[in-house]
Amino acid sequence: MVPVTGSSANRDRPPATTDAAGMLTHYRGPFADGPPPEALRVDAPPLDRFGLTELRRMFLIGFVLSAAVLRSVAVWVVRRRGRSLATAASEGVVDGFEQLGPTFVKLGQLIASSPGLFPTALADAALRTLDEVPPFDPATVRQMVEDELGYPPGQVFRSFDDRPLSAASIAQVHAVVLLDGREAVIKLQRPDIAHRMNTDLRIQYFMVSKLLNRFEGARRANVVAMVEDLHEVTNQELNAALEAHRQTYFRDHIGDYGDNEGITAPEIYWDYCTPHLICMERMSGVPMDDFDELARRDIDGELVLRRGIKVWIEAALTHGPFHGDVHAGNLWVLDDGRATYLDFGIMGELPDEWRETLGEIMYTSMIDQDYRRVVTAYQRVGVMPADVDPEVAGPAIAMVMEPMLSQSLGSVSLGETLKSNLELAEQFGARTPRELILVSKQLLYFERYAKNLAPDYVMARDLFLIRNVFPEAVEKACAERGITLPD
Repeated sequence: MVPVTGSSANRDRPPATTDAAGMLTHYRGPFADGPPPEALRVDAPPLDRFGLTELRRMFLIGFVLSAAVLRSVAVWVVRRRGRSLATAASEGVVDGFEQLGPTFVKLGQLIASSPGLFPTALADAALRTLDEVPPFDPATVRQMVEDELGYPPGQVFRSFDDRPLSAASIAQVHAVVLLDGREAVIKLQRPDIAHRMNTDLRIQYFMVSKLLNRFEGARRANVVAMVEDLHEVTNQELNAALEAHRQTYFRDHIGDYGDNEGITAPEIYWDYCTPHLICMERMSGVPMDDFDELARRDIDGELVLRRGIKVWIEAALTHGPFHGDVHAGNLWVLDDGRATYLDFGIMGELPDEWRETLGEIMYTSMIDQDYRRVVTAYQRVGVMPADVDPEVAGPAIAMVMEPMLSQSLGSVSLGETLKSNLELAEQFGARTPRELILVSKQLLYFERYAKNLAPDYVMARDLFLIRNVFPEAVEKACAERGITLPD
């Protein structure tokens, strides 16, 4: 093997086959046979550490956000253009998020995708964080690819596009053609991303635990757990090998029940994967929230959405890892009419007892509406005290939840439903379960699509979603209700 010069000099080049002219014809990277177990470990740094680095960064955050808001409000005073002060201030906040970098961009994405939980002006302003993140420069990209793969992009790929197809908070995506002619994309992490994001997460943890947690509403919403969860999933997302491994697992299990042919995920090309770079099949389509284009293509948006949610529920309840970030950039309708999940950086996996609890909730909502079962399930996992009587609490929960769950997503907000659920749970001494925060976030994403694609859709009553999870109960319920489920 030939040593790599420059920044990669301390590492041998991975095995590759060349032709008579010395051009590469085949490449095998460090993960060609799959990632070793040690590559899948997540070593997250402590979250409760707060030192001089964090203090300096906190002052910078305060200055940047204040300056961005003041600048936006000043422009509003001169040129209002029909906007409200709240809109101008919210746009300034998001300007600050973008200047502060990846952690705050992810915060913007959370706000944009949870409109029922945040002020409308802020949620609307944050929408641009879903797809408008500045890329890093081509020279840096090429050097990083060479550092990761051991060869310049022009040697290891038949073609390489310097211009990113998309740029997100942690990584950006470039189109490539592999040596064997397959069209693919690479996902390359931003430079020094782990240190920057963990510093910001420690600051967020300090703020919510020392300040916000003094307010009753923040305690009820369990904001500390939200930051702890963000810390956990962010450090998982920073592990490219783990992401590719989970994507492969998710993709391989979509067809376990012999159906779900309308949903897929990109194939990972392990030959070209490294600790900070993922290579995968290139997909062609449009994001799920490009509603005008979906209508132009005469796509049955409701059916596509139902199929996508069904796959997600099966992953969460039966397979294990489920997609934990289904914003529109990560859920596409392909040119052939199928839908695909993209970007598996954030994945969730419920412990067995929580998987059973979520199943009990869905069974109750869709099959028999017996909320005593939900109370008992919550007691098993410690969310509700053991001395709460299911005969009392069950009907009380049903009185609040049933009117909401029976309405279409065009008539009721899942965000408002979550708030009501938290308030009701508090009456019985319950705490907000951390394990359901990521699940709840995905339901809010699905809500946004449904309100545009299928405003009359009643997700909480759709037996199709749990057909493979509770086959006998669903078959019986369909017969009794005269329902025929789609393929």
